[in-house]
Amino acid sequence: MSREYQGYLIDLDGTIYLGEEIIPAGKRFIEQLQQRKLPFLFVTNNTTKTPEAVANRLAKEFDIHVSKETIYTASLATIDYMKESGKGKKVYVIGESGLVDLILSAGFIWDEETPDYVVVGLDTHITYEKISKAVLAIQKGGTFIGTNPDKNIPTEAGLLPGAGSLISLVETATQVKPIFIGKPNAIIMDEAIKIMNLAKKDVLMVGDNYETDIQSGVQNGIDSLLVLSGFTPKTAVADLPVQPTYVLDSLDEWVFE
Repeated sequence: MSREYQGYLIDLDGTIYLGEEIIPAGKRFIEQLQQRKLPFLFVTNNTTKTPEAVANRLAKEFDIHVSKETIYTASLATIDYMKESGKGKKVYVIGESGLVDLILSAGFIWDEETPDYVVVGLDTHITYEKISKAVLAIQKGGTFIGTNPDKNIPTEAGLLPGAGSLISLVETATQVKPIFIGKPNAIIMDEAIKIMNLAKKDVLMVGDNYETDIQSGVQNGIDSLLVLSGFTPKTAVADLPVQPTYVLDSLDEWVFE
């Protein structure tokens, strides 16, 4: 069962690849979209790489060839949010180059003492010192932004700690709730829909994680397709509080109208 959608919002990790391994059905799904000239946008909570780096990785490691313009990361959505809120330009960031470099290249100024924004994303080189700086800056009035709520990252080795785990640590220490940018929050989804230039009813959100990808659809009025290739197991589907529009074992099962 399916219906005709004019555009697709697609998750990456757990949907198109799993850690270092390609999901063959995910690759074929993208190739089908390209053949049919259907617009798509990868919407990812991964902030460790720039869109250009993501596109290069897709090409080199997985033989999936897309332009960097098809990739919208939580880093880009964070930048768009800070620009639109207009509080200031000073920022302290916990994260990797895909977050830090993009924010600084967008015109924001590094300030560890009294930043306007404290942005916390995934940092595989996290230290107690970095966390401490973030906590103190938030206590001084910095707006606490969490790039995405993902507590885990699916990999071939298992579920590793995600950005949400680090954000929870800062939240516990400050007793301040963050403004979350990434899926399933409206901030990233509204920006993605704006880029697609389509009505929500004509777009399908495709992903493997019920808590982020599918809730992105449920909470924002967008149809959703849960593929059981990553985070959410088949055994959990029956007990989900709100069912996805579609549930598939593999993206090979999707029928394009």
